[in-house]
Amino acid sequence: MSVMEGGTGDMQSFSVYAMHKPRPPNFPLPTMAGSASEQFGLHHGPTASPTTVLVDFLMPNSVLITQNVSITATLAEIKEELWDHASEYPLFGTLHDLSLYHFSCVSNQAERIGLMDETKCLQEINPFLYILKLVERKGNETEKLLNLQIGTLIGKDLQKFDDLKNPEVNEFRWNMKVVCDEVVATRNKMSWIEQVQYQYPARIASNADLPLYISDRLQDGQLLLSVQFDTSMQVQSTFTFRVRPDIKTKEFLMDFVLAKLALTFVMEEAQDSYVLKAPGKEEYFISNVPLSQYMYVREYVCQDEVSPIPLVIVHRGTIQVDIDNIYERIEDGGVKHLRNSFSSMTLKKKSINFISSWTIEENFSFQVGTISKLNLEFDDQVEVVVEAGLYHGNNALCETKTTQEVSVKEGSATVDELLTFAIGVCNIPRNTRLCIAIYEVSRSSKVPKARSSISKQDLFKNPMAWVNTAVYDYRNQLKGGSMTLYAWKVYEGDVEMPNSLGTLVSNPDHEQAVTLTISFTRYQQSSSIVFPAKDKIISFAKEISSTDEQPVATPGMMEEVRQIADRDPLTELHEQERKMLWSLRNVCREQVPHVLPKLLQCVEWDNKAEVAEMIALLKEWPRLPPENALELLDYAYAEPSVRSYAIDCLVHLSDDDLLLYLLQLVQALKHENYLHCHLVEFLLNRALRNMRIGHFFFWHLRSEMHMPAVSIRFGLILEAYCRGSVEHMKILLRQLGALNKFKEAREIVRENRSVRDRAEKCMRDHMKEPKINAALSHFLNPIDPMYRVNKIKHDECKFKDSKMAPLWLVFENGDTHGKNIYLLYKEGDDLRQDMLTLQMIKIMDKLWKENGLDLRMNPYSCMSTDNREGIIQVVLNAETIANIQRQKGVFSATCAFRKGSLLAWLKDHNTTESMLNKAIHEFTLSCAGYCVATYVLGIADRHSDNIMILKNGQLFHIDFGHILGHFKEKFGIKRERQPFVLTHDFIHVITKGRQTRSDEFIKFKGFCEQAFLILRRYGSFIISLFAMMISTGLPELKSEKELNYLKETLKLDLTEDEALEHFRSKFDEALSNAWKTSINWAIHSMAKNNR
Repeated sequence: MSVMEGGTGDMQSFSVYAMHKPRPPNFPLPTMAGSASEQFGLHHGPTASPTTVLVDFLMPNSVLITQNVSITATLAEIKEELWDHASEYPLFGTLHDLSLYHFSCVSNQAERIGLMDETKCLQEINPFLYILKLVERKGNETEKLLNLQIGTLIGKDLQKFDDLKNPEVNEFRWNMKVVCDEVVATRNKMSWIEQVQYQYPARIASNADLPLYISDRLQDGQLLLSVQFDTSMQVQSTFTFRVRPDIKTKEFLMDFVLAKLALTFVMEEAQDSYVLKAPGKEEYFISNVPLSQYMYVREYVCQDEVSPIPLVIVHRGTIQVDIDNIYERIEDGGVKHLRNSFSSMTLKKKSINFISSWTIEENFSFQVGTISKLNLEFDDQVEVVVEAGLYHGNNALCETKTTQEVSVKEGSATVDELLTFAIGVCNIPRNTRLCIAIYEVSRSSKVPKARSSISKQDLFKNPMAWVNTAVYDYRNQLKGGSMTLYAWKVYEGDVEMPNSLGTLVSNPDHEQAVTLTISFTRYQQSSSIVFPAKDKIISFAKEISSTDEQPVATPGMMEEVRQIADRDPLTELHEQERKMLWSLRNVCREQVPHVLPKLLQCVEWDNKAEVAEMIALLKEWPRLPPENALELLDYAYAEPSVRSYAIDCLVHLSDDDLLLYLLQLVQALKHENYLHCHLVEFLLNRALRNMRIGHFFFWHLRSEMHMPAVSIRFGLILEAYCRGSVEHMKILLRQLGALNKFKEAREIVRENRSVRDRAEKCMRDHMKEPKINAALSHFLNPIDPMYRVNKIKHDECKFKDSKMAPLWLVFENGDTHGKNIYLLYKEGDDLRQDMLTLQMIKIMDKLWKENGLDLRMNPYSCMSTDNREGIIQVVLNAETIANIQRQKGVFSATCAFRKGSLLAWLKDHNTTESMLNKAIHEFTLSCAGYCVATYVLGIADRHSDNIMILKNGQLFHIDFGHILGHFKEKFGIKRERQPFVLTHDFIHVITKGRQTRSDEFIKFKGFCEQAFLILRRYGSFIISLFAMMISTGLPELKSEKELNYLKETLKLDLTEDEALEHFRSKFDEALSNAWKTSINWAIHSMAKNNR
């Protein structure tokens, strides 16, 4: 019996029957596609390589169906086609839903095989005599199949979660099951329109009013629309309409489009059978809002104010809506297992006495036991010490404690020392972390950044390993008794120890990790100590607040409060300011609610009275705007009530804005002490209600599954998402299959790269293999799921010449009205930093537009999909500055100094005066935007191959390997010393070849200044978004110190006038040093040509 076997039934009966019918020999592995006759399955002679074979299907209703099947078709595809065919046969009505059946067969080794994995293709299975039997799934086979698919999709076998036998994991899975139940039940009641909006959510602006920068571009204040009808209709294919911007979608469709169609075509179906969509992508105009409220319409107006906005009208029957109810059928089986675990835990709790931790006055303590697996090269003379601290967020609650030095013998050391901290158990906050560091005692510091002297003179603590654990468990109980912790190795350049921002997860590599045993003090032998419930805390707060005197807030004090509220999050409060803010906390709630993040810094978190008052105050605090609330989810705010309050503020965040901040919100999950929290519920809920959000939520989590510190947490969340969105799993599995084939093709290129032509031929030949070709067809674009890929265009695929040799991939659009889809697959680089930088540029663009400034930015899409691999959007009709200069220059060494090359290139592609003026205007705006963005974000390595120009004049930057001022150095000297790139070539375009101080240049400078001041007003918000990303482990964003660069460039400690004056000085510096940039570019160009 095969390991793939499910319920196979009796296979012998149909095997014997099949022997009486002549069959073609089992097919060999196919080669490249041959003649037309071969492609249509017409085989001549024994040497032919068939692409289809004749297969007999034995149906559960005793009907035999024979049909031609492609050898590269997956079992899932074969089953769907068979189901369509079976509907033409008798007794079809006796069959259940096709998902309740699976195939089985006999192998050539006479084994009965249950084919549970339906992603396999017929060629892989090679069944004996091409007979497949369709059998009904028995028992929990449906659940087994789903578990198998989920494990494949998330990259982790679900059995590993069961093997943990961890009550927190089991309870989390149960809680997420409940969340999924509610959402799925709601989705199953959706109307057809709601299903389309869930699966293909259109991007709709939150405000129906058109911004001035868009309305100014309209011709005579009207929208010009070009509507294309389905080509199958025997009518004129395209009509043009001029309508007012506020016309509703339904009115335009019924009274204009369909009315025009009815003049020349007999409408056989109701008008509501037709839908408007954007050409080339799955974006449907179903919501009855003004046409100008759709972001597609707004973006097109900004991109091209002359040409009509293209739309397509389609029949609603052509929209692929896939709502699969398999989840409901497996619900009982899946829940039963989790409920049992949960129920037994609940019964166990009921038999235990509980007392509040706020009644325990004793100081907190724990016993350090033994350390093993130290793996020292020479351990006969080595001594180690252990340092431990209690932290709430990034704040130490008291002084850290250090053990005595102990000797290491054979990789182990016995410490056996009790560490007692200067804080009572009653004052330890709910989310406190015990952070532990293990040091080697040495006469020299091996890690300079972590250098720290100890008691003995001339001795240093060189950090070896660290580990963190929560003081309270996930059930609010104070931990007691012994436990074993597996520590994380310290690498050079790591943050200072103890690592309070590090994960609470022990190192899963138990065989190699440094192992530490500890024992928590038991303060009550007969009872469990629990953190008090929220209602008890609020009652306590009311008791103590009734006796407090409320100070009178003078106008001067309130003005000082407002100034404090507007400070950046990196500026520390003085003690006097902290006391004043805390005393005015009730007044702040009413008059200056956005001061909340600063007020939270005033709380003495080691004082239960203040903690109680703050928790009670939060219940009455007005909801903050999402931009202010996001800050409360970073590592500094550990209190669960604060984090829950922040989620309450995000409830009404629009889907588009949620997508914009999703990268940070996913990273914020790492700051949670426990698996179950309000943040994960919020994200899962939103992802399950909008498949576009679900798509990016899935890939943000999936791309970090290789990281041991988050693989359990992220894996469990991914499992929950998959169980709640089974219909989306099919789409994601197709994407994952395509990505795996990209990786295979990249490996072929790597092996043959020495000869370019051979490498490209081998890559294309590989892609043409039937199985590979099938995997590279019919999937949604991973970086933008609104685009559906039909098939890969092998002969147009290639690889780039850069270091990592990314693949340039071309696909045919699944929409016949759409253009080809281009992707760049890159392996070997960590794209997460590019993702962060591009996201920040998108946010800057949004802030500028909200303030009426459209700087024609082009933050292309980029997505990390796995460890050091991902996909980048290809921007067509663009060229690098370096290539333009080479085209227009004679020698590579001097081309960087020819200031007329860019203007000449734009003239080549904009042949009329009006086109050229528009291109120069686009260049001017985008150059201003990127000058300010690269300056503020400290984007380095800005050479001429990292800056591109579109033929329409838009300038944009690519490749963001260095940010926050991490400029490259050569022999200790910074190669880039200019604030941002502003070359004479750029100025020559902006001024149209005239003098530097022309009106055009003055306007350009004004755009830069305006853009800078807008960003500066949102400085705290920008810093907060970066602070939420510290947990990613990016090499250039490891600690809060990196954020000081943003504070410095935005000059948040100055007045607006002072900051503007400073920016002007930087602008002049960039202008006066333009010749230095040209020299750097010339050196870069020569170096590239000499490789």
